Amino acid sequence: METLLDAIVSLFELILIPFDALRALETESWFAANAISWIAILILVAAVVYWMLQLKEYDKDEDKTQTGHSFLG
Repeated sequence: METLLDAIVSLFELILIPFDALRALETESWFAANAISWIAILILVAAVVYWMLQLKEYDKDEDKTQTGHSFLG
């Protein structure tokens, strides 16, 4: 059981390396750390907008005359 917990700790230490680097950067340059954070936020917003536009396009192309069951419409 202890080996499993050590493996989980090692996994999270590996996953969180970018956040540790960002934390270290913040002590050197607050503006650089915030710029990286804002760039990440802008990329995520752009991805969500693209995703929503793709869903809207898919919804427009979908044939809504047929349903799986008669009681659905």
